Amino acid sequence: MRLSALFAGLACASLAAAAEHTAAIYIQPVLSGAGAPALLAEVTYDPFLPGEAVVSSFEFPELPEDAQTVRVGVRQGGAWVSSTSIASARNFAKGYKPHLLLTTDEAGDVVSAGVRGVRIDAGQTRDFGPKAVVTTVARGEQVQLGKPVVLSPEGKKTAAGEPEEKTLLQKYWWVIGIVLLLTVTGGGGDGK
Repeated sequence: MRLSALFAGLACASLAAAAEHTAAIYIQPVLSGAGAPALLAEVTYDPFLPGEAVVSSFEFPELPEDAQTVRVGVRQGGAWVSSTSIASARNFAKGYKPHLLLTTDEAGDVVSAGVRGVRIDAGQTRDFGPKAVVTTVARGEQVQLGKPVVLSPEGKKTAAGEPEEKTLLQKYWWVIGIVLLLTVTGGGGDGK
């Protein structure tokens, strides 16, 4: 009976690890007297299904008139915890819908956040709300270690099992032989 309880506990722990994450995205105007960052949106996502990210809350920012650029990122405890991106304040103008761009690591933690305004084509769609795009960073391809480098007696690198490259004399000795033969025999033709 205890073994089944152990398996049930492990199953619950694995489901909790695969639970959805919520990232709070903040925005701050890039000005000399800019105020504190304000909450822009909350994005709920599953690190194993990043294509199904949902913007759970979104507030259009109240930006000062002279704000031309904004800083976007994830904050926790009063500090930026992700890399921030700089975006134009025009991304929030009329005629644009914001796309929130998140990059997460393999554990599902947000590494970087950004925003991009996409022009609305009213004839094509009725979905004017913000969208979330989550990309998970995957581990890159690792170097495949091969056979050790084999050097020839002259110190040149040779691949094991491959023949060495021949010199010009080794490749074309037969042409030199024909030319010498023709020279010694007088060319083999009539001299007329």
